[in-house]
Amino acid sequence: MSTSNYVIVTDSSCDLSQEMVEELELSVLPLSFYLGEKAYKDYPDKRDMSSKDFYDAIRSGAMPTTSAVNPEQYVEALEPILAGGQDVLILAFSSGLSTTCQSAQIAAAELSEKYPARKILVVDTLCASLGQGLLCWYAAQKRLAGGSIEAVRDWCEENKLHLCHWFTVDDLMHLKRGGRVSAATAIAGTMLQIKPVMHMDDEGHLINVSKARGRKGSLDALVAKVGELGTDPAGQSLMLISHSDCEADAQYVADRIKEKYGVKRIDLNHIGPVIGAHTGPGCVALFFLGGHR
Repeated sequence: MSTSNYVIVTDSSCDLSQEMVEELELSVLPLSFYLGEKAYKDYPDKRDMSSKDFYDAIRSGAMPTTSAVNPEQYVEALEPILAGGQDVLILAFSSGLSTTCQSAQIAAAELSEKYPARKILVVDTLCASLGQGLLCWYAAQKRLAGGSIEAVRDWCEENKLHLCHWFTVDDLMHLKRGGRVSAATAIAGTMLQIKPVMHMDDEGHLINVSKARGRKGSLDALVAKVGELGTDPAGQSLMLISHSDCEADAQYVADRIKEKYGVKRIDLNHIGPVIGAHTGPGCVALFFLGGHR
């Protein structure tokens, strides 16, 4: 168990597995998603719905919606920690994609008045999925090494824009529905087997950067980004890949990166429903430290 006097709190957009959440001693607040009239919570252990069932529902025509963590959820989660005498470092889902970070800031302001002796620090990670998860992983390593809450907060602020997010999707129609690409682009791309290669920009928005011909071309384009942008790829302790129910494609990317750049550890996990509602099945996303995004 950690002996530090602060808890790292994040939300389920980080897409970390339950095993890694436990290993890193994180507190994770679930976002919500809806299929029809029914509401579900996105817990790391997927107790409400498995990733497979979620993507099968989309394949069957379901159109899920999602909602952010609200200030009341943050207050409810943070108050026992603060009352127990510990401080809190919140690493929140990108403000460019969700109001979750704003909710954290509202709750922090409210609780700071009630617990003036406690520190409540909020980082807008400008990250999503396992990019947010990778920032949490590094923060947990820094805490384990004895870093103070301010030192870990500062490291996250200094390095969050060095956390590269690169991804591709197999079906442009899901991005069209979410307003990420135009209808004309989606139809033309589908007909010509053109796959987008996208990333997260410095404002935490998803941006369409380039196009690749065919699925393998788009996966190889992700691999190439490590060479273009990665800071000492072979020396990085961990890279992460998330996928929306297409593990073989994610494994292909991991194997090629290890083979090409000598990266030792790449962990895979599912893209959760919050991001997956917009990408649909068949998304592969890669996260690593680079010179810039």
